[in-house]
Formats: sequence, C-alpha cells, structure tokens
Amino acid sequence: MEDPCSVNSPRRVLSLSRKRRGTLSVLEHNDRSSGFDVSGEHGPKPSEVYGFVGSISTVAATVIFLIWAYAPEHWLHSAGIFYYPSRYWALAIPAYAMVTVVLALGFYIGLNFMATPTPTSLNTIFDEYSREPSSFKPCVEGEEQPIEPISDIGINRINKLMFYHHK
Repeated sequence: MEDPCSVNSPRRVLSLSRKRRGTLSVLEHNDRSSGFDVSGEHGPKPSEVYGFVGSISTVAATVIFLIWAYAPEHWLHSAGIFYYPSRYWALAIPAYAMVTVVLALGFYIGLNFMATPTPTSLNTIFDEYSREPSSFKPCVEGEEQPIEPISDIGINRINKLMFYHHK
C-alpha cells in the first residue's frame, strides 16, 4: 500500500525523508488549492504569448489600415507620411479576400460532392473496413458463451428489422 504522505506527480516523483514528507504534502495541497504553480515551471506558456502578440498585432494592423483608408491626405502629409499605397487597394484587398474565401468554400464543397459516392452505390454500404459476421458456433451449450467479434450488420437484416412488419 502506498504511503498517503508521499508526493507523486505525473511530472515528477520526490523522495524525501520521513520528517519532511507530511509537511511537503500539506504545503503542496495548500499551493494547489490557492492556485500557485508547484510544478517548478514558471512564466506563461508559449501559446499564451503567441495569442497575446497575435491579438496586439491584429489591433495595430486594423488601426493602421483604418487610418490609411479614411484619413485625409493632408493629415497623412502633416504626420510626415508621404508614401503609401493607393486608396484603391483599401477597397480592393478586402473585396478580393471575401471573393477568395467564398470561392474556396464553394470549391471545397464541390470536391466533397465529387468524392462522395452516389446513394445507390454499394460503396456507401461496404468499404475496405467492413467486416462480415463470422460463423460462430458454441462449443458446449451449458457453458458461458464468449462475445462474438465485432462486425457490420448486413443490409438485408436491417431491412428485415426495420421494414418487415409482423401481422
């Protein structure tokens, strides 16, 4: 039986003297309940950093785009900005992006329709992973029977169960 005071973790296993096991267990329990990280890893996770930098970059790019698209030219010149793309691209880039997304979705849906077999095809019923039921015969009738191996139910049996009505 394992000692209830031992400290085991998926990340680490500590072997301490008998005197300190109980105190460390209590401290670790208190740290877990208070939300402190006891695993020894400090600082933010990389995904958190990437998310933060991505959100700040998105806000900055949106602000720069809106200033470029809507600020009058004399404001940009007074700020010392003399070279910038034509205002035509302020409308063209979002329009091209929206058309590209719509066409990509349409192309994706079309490819799925082309790859899907017709409803009358036998490929909708059987494929390379289909398993026919094996002919299972019990050894002795008095013994417990093992569970049959997993297999697919034939379409004729399903039709009989669903559509054959007893009178």
